[in-house]
Amino acid sequence: MKISPPKRAHQFLRWFCREDYLEEIEGDLMEVFEKQYENSPRKANRQFICSVIRYFRPGFIKSFKNSFQPDSFAMYRNYFKIAWRNLLRQKMYSSIKIGGFALGIAACLLIALFVKQELSFDQHYRNGDRIFRLLRESGRGAGLHFPSLLAEVIRKEYPEIEKAGHILQNFGAGSNEVRRTDATESTHEEGLIFADQEMLQILEVPFIKGDAENALMQPNTMVITQNKAEKYFPNGDAIGKQLIMNNDSTRIYTVTGVVKDCPASSHLQYDFVMTLYQKEFWPGERDNWGLGNYIVYLRVKPGTEITKTEKKLSRLLDKYFLPGVEGQNAKDWVKSLHFKLQPIDDVYINRAGLVGDGVPHGDLRFIWLFASIAVFILLIATINFINLATARSANRAKEVGLRKVVGSRRINLIKQFLTESLAYSFFSFVLGFALAWLALPAFNQLVAKSLVFPWSSWWLMPSLVVGTFVVGLLAGIYPSFYLSSFKPVQVFKGAVSLGSRGSGTRGSLVVFQFAISVILIIGTIVIDKQMKYVLNTKLGYDKDQVLLLESTNTLGDKTSVFKNKLLRLHDVKYVSVSGFLPIEGTRRNNSGMWKAGKDEEDRVQQSQHWNVDVDYLKTFGIRLLNGRDFSEKIASDSQAVIINQSMADALQLTDPIGQHVKTFAGEWTVIGVVEDFHYQSMKEKIMPMGIYLGKSQQTISVKLNTGNMQEAIASISKVWEKFSPNQTIRFSFLDQSYAKMYDDIKRMGWIFAAFATLAIIVACLGLFALSAFMVEQRRKEISIRLVLGASLNSIFQLLTKNFLRLVMISLVIAAPVAWYAMHMWLQDYAYKTEINWQIFAIAGLMAVMIALVTVSYQAIRAALMKPAESLRTD
Repeated sequence: MKISPPKRAHQFLRWFCREDYLEEIEGDLMEVFEKQYENSPRKANRQFICSVIRYFRPGFIKSFKNSFQPDSFAMYRNYFKIAWRNLLRQKMYSSIKIGGFALGIAACLLIALFVKQELSFDQHYRNGDRIFRLLRESGRGAGLHFPSLLAEVIRKEYPEIEKAGHILQNFGAGSNEVRRTDATESTHEEGLIFADQEMLQILEVPFIKGDAENALMQPNTMVITQNKAEKYFPNGDAIGKQLIMNNDSTRIYTVTGVVKDCPASSHLQYDFVMTLYQKEFWPGERDNWGLGNYIVYLRVKPGTEITKTEKKLSRLLDKYFLPGVEGQNAKDWVKSLHFKLQPIDDVYINRAGLVGDGVPHGDLRFIWLFASIAVFILLIATINFINLATARSANRAKEVGLRKVVGSRRINLIKQFLTESLAYSFFSFVLGFALAWLALPAFNQLVAKSLVFPWSSWWLMPSLVVGTFVVGLLAGIYPSFYLSSFKPVQVFKGAVSLGSRGSGTRGSLVVFQFAISVILIIGTIVIDKQMKYVLNTKLGYDKDQVLLLESTNTLGDKTSVFKNKLLRLHDVKYVSVSGFLPIEGTRRNNSGMWKAGKDEEDRVQQSQHWNVDVDYLKTFGIRLLNGRDFSEKIASDSQAVIINQSMADALQLTDPIGQHVKTFAGEWTVIGVVEDFHYQSMKEKIMPMGIYLGKSQQTISVKLNTGNMQEAIASISKVWEKFSPNQTIRFSFLDQSYAKMYDDIKRMGWIFAAFATLAIIVACLGLFALSAFMVEQRRKEISIRLVLGASLNSIFQLLTKNFLRLVMISLVIAAPVAWYAMHMWLQDYAYKTEINWQIFAIAGLMAVMIALVTVSYQAIRAALMKPAESLRTD
């Protein structure tokens, strides 16, 4: 048996060693290797590798200067000519190779733009590493709303805190109807917040006009963005001008500053910043440590140790919060809290267990999932490149053999094939960039973003060059070494004529391609199933034919009269006035509730507390399980509460009617229990809830009983115009608003479907080309079988069974991976669909059918060819 040293080490020696030393060194090493191999093959291999490495030093390494001589440039020019000729001669092969690569590159580039923007949120601050948002945490979750006094106390008592400010996103913030003092018609605006002067410094708000140090240091002042300044004061300076909020003459604000528009990459979006200086929303609100409505931001001094600062800040709980709390249950809850500093660049991508923090959020897991899809699609395209190059080995074998016979060295052949790979990579990158640019508008609509193609960015052209080389080398290195390894004697004997060498590798790569495609198909099906589940599940309330009139707090004292006018319309069944609605984006109030009684030791139950009117339950069709609804005729209902079933269970109230419960606002009598209803996303478990009579006039909900919606809207609009002639009516439908809550699931489903389709297309392009070359290589075998009487069906089975076997293997591999990935995704939902076997059956059937259709054309074409034409050359 002929023995040989480690192949890669031997090749490396021949590559770097000077030719005048190579023969002598190679002979010495082989002599030593053969002697040692008889005693210990493993030791002989290890010794050979170490000896080769020892020779890799100056004196033995040959000069590579010739690589850069004019003759060398001529050689590379010749390589490019050969690559160009092969590209034109093999049009189908070249189209699939370049087209598949370009699709993968385009998808990768689009996803890279998305990931880059998602990870760029809040990266624009000069002192971003020192800016934090304050959270409170306990075993029951996290919160971020604090009393008005907290920011000022932190500034005074903690020298390591450089700045401390707070903002308010309710009580007149959020959306408003805005007009100039000399105008009559109001305009609806979003993006209004209350803030103190410190917040402008913490957030490094860039001023265009006004005093940046004192802009919010007077009552009833505001700062507006440049865009809004140009909108409301197009012909003059906005400084000193006044704006009225919600037609309320007591809410006239003077513009004291104009700032640059808020960056799109900021988690906190605003157009109007109203001052909190001396602002008190009701008597005692500013001095009450038991209230929590403000979000606090801090900027620490350089070198501050965050963990120690968090511990020091937590001492404020005992010093200020605990003394104002009554009842042992509430005291225990306060003692369980601690403060946490959340870095500002973490706010967007980390919800931190918060519900209703009023800012948009990304999902870090979704971002990395998206990035993984991009990498996998590029891998599928690269696999196509490798598969097609190695599958065409029979076509290039004689070329390699002849070049070696006339003296071409293997390193030159490797250079030639790598040059061809780089040429294909370059064409693919250019086409991929063009496809990405053309697809960007549709991609923006798909992901609900406003991405811009970075033509002017400094990194674009370097990325094109580096990407061409990296992808070209990675994709071409295996085919280059594989094709250049053919030996002339084997080639001319026909030993590689069938291109069978490497078929196992190609099969493995096909399995990988279809495994990724099947995972994406299963993901698409699961997401679609979850979407149907959340849209069609029983909610606990009736969302159909409910019209939501928005910004109705501008009606003020006329709200009750307006409601009565609406009830007189024949298309209107019920009307309710409340800003607390069972959809996201509306008012929320999270606080504690516990059973009354001195000896009661139950813990405080965190719960929602909603202010509604007497018609709320009827308007939304919320079912009473026990007790009664509110009544205008019963005066004691002002101190009554209706709880949901989750609250009754949490407080262990077996007979809740007539029981007394306590909150931080007082003591209440339970008069009713309603069925649990979903008022948040299906991601959130239904929390305990208390419903009270109270004012919350932001929205008026109208239950209609007509099939003619246009007529009903027209009737309601006429009534609105009489009460608010200077404000355009704004409305939406509850069922549509509910559906919008799940736009993120819809988008994720569309994204999975789009990229699953793209992955399948790229994989099928490769499969189609592989089947074409397989038919070409087995052309004579098929002709002989046909001459001997083989049927069309047997030829079809012969050519398709191997591909179908590979697809079935990919399904077996993909199924557990897809199940785990989608199982983890569904963990975000408290209420979710099931992943059953039918999903995998559908995905498997789709993959098999797609593969079968892809290879069928070539298989049928081969079965119908004339044997005489194929055998004529023999």
